[in-house]
Amino acid sequence: MTIVACAKCGAKNRVDERVTVVGKQPVCGRCGATLGGESDARAAASGAGATAPGASGAGTTAGAGIFETKPVTVTDATFEREVVGASYARPVLLDCWADWCGPCRMVAPLLDQLAAESAGRYLVAKLDVDANKRTAAALSVQSIPTLFIYKNGQPVERIVGAQPKHVLATRLAAHL
Repeated sequence: MTIVACAKCGAKNRVDERVTVVGKQPVCGRCGATLGGESDARAAASGAGATAPGASGAGTTAGAGIFETKPVTVTDATFEREVVGASYARPVLLDCWADWCGPCRMVAPLLDQLAAESAGRYLVAKLDVDANKRTAAALSVQSIPTLFIYKNGQPVERIVGAQPKHVLATRLAAHL
């Protein structure tokens, strides 16, 4: 499920990607306008070349944007593409967490909310440190949750410990 902004009225619409596969065209729930052609959706999904190949979500393109509404799961194999590469187009908030970590579970719903509110301005990603030890070691993660903000391929901020949503949003907004 992706969110598509209507080019005509600006309303945000949930669109199931499978709809276009079966030949149907999504329309705006508010004004009824067609939500971009297939080529427009493809250009928006690729960020018109601004997003690294394989990076999830995209910013806005000519008034109609498609972007992630949930955190992206990152692994050792996808870290370079999903975090480092994607951070050239927009900031990436990376959460290093583990399933057994209580504070990590407290932060998870906040990150879900931030991802839903991102409107394509930033990407929220999650790295399970137990399953992806190589990347966790390379980032020198010694306590969790540890969050990083990546911009232009580099970590620009490190946040250690559970923080309230407004603190995370403020720290992220400083890099938009």
